[in-house]
Amino acid sequence: MTFDPVRGRSSEGWATRTPSIVDRIASSTGSRIPFSVEFSPPRDADAEARLWRAVRTFERLGPAFVSMTYGAGGSTRDRTVRVTGELAEETTLLPVAHLTAVSHSTEELRAMVGAYADRGISNILVLRGDPPGDPLGEWKKHPEGVEYAEELVRMVRDLGDFHVGVASFPEGHYRAPDLAYDTKYLVSKLRAGAEYSITQMFFDVEDYLRLRDRVSAYDAEQGAKPIIPEIMPVTSLRSVRRMLELSGSSLPPALERRFDAAAGSGPEENRAAVRELGIDLATEMGERLIAEGAPCLHFITLNFARATSEVLERLGLTPDTSVGTAQAV
Repeated sequence: MTFDPVRGRSSEGWATRTPSIVDRIASSTGSRIPFSVEFSPPRDADAEARLWRAVRTFERLGPAFVSMTYGAGGSTRDRTVRVTGELAEETTLLPVAHLTAVSHSTEELRAMVGAYADRGISNILVLRGDPPGDPLGEWKKHPEGVEYAEELVRMVRDLGDFHVGVASFPEGHYRAPDLAYDTKYLVSKLRAGAEYSITQMFFDVEDYLRLRDRVSAYDAEQGAKPIIPEIMPVTSLRSVRRMLELSGSSLPPALERRFDAAAGSGPEENRAAVRELGIDLATEMGERLIAEGAPCLHFITLNFARATSEVLERLGLTPDTSVGTAQAV
């Protein structure tokens, strides 16, 4: 077998030599829990400039890895590949590329994996994906595609030396009839070859702990794989409500009342008060998750650095350097 160490392609398929997420988490040194952040592909030049300001801020803070999301139905496919490749080639960060099955044939999915491998990317987060237009609408399999994320996990693993993660859902996936069903399909994805999962965002740490318990009870071997909790430092109540609506999740009633009180009753929400509560909540969640042995904390950034940086600083997860250069939000 021949191997190109720069592009990462072998005569027997795709292969790479970058660290896996599991190895990167396990190799974290010192007393601090590792953290990671999620970016989204930018929509235009201004958004791309903002993304790169956030990238450079987080690069100084030393995340274990960074992930790049993938638009519904592959709507940001080209930008996702390009920007994720630039993260791999132009920074010291370890990128994880999202890959969704929705609206794609197996041929297109294989081409995407090859495009990532060409850029030296071996860590891929496999998702079934949401339907374009209406994320909560009917999910339709591409005539030449795959039906379930489990199938996509196997496809990516069969293509070469890739490290695969999947999504998990502390409240249960909104399409799952109950938590037992949701647990069964998460375990099936892990058994198919996924090495870890990253949760959907949640706001009750108990939901994460019960997810971890369910997976371990169903299959102790798969339950030993990292379940990485995803945290969103809320800076806008309107924005987080929209995100929750599109994901089929919700705020716990008691917490929603707290955010409503912070937002106020005026025509415009009190963003400063909502942001303060959001930072406090993310910090409280992080402290509890660390105490409960979470393997890593994964933060939704919306391509801004300041809010997440503040939470990381409160949790003692930043280096000694100042984070004062982070941009607003």
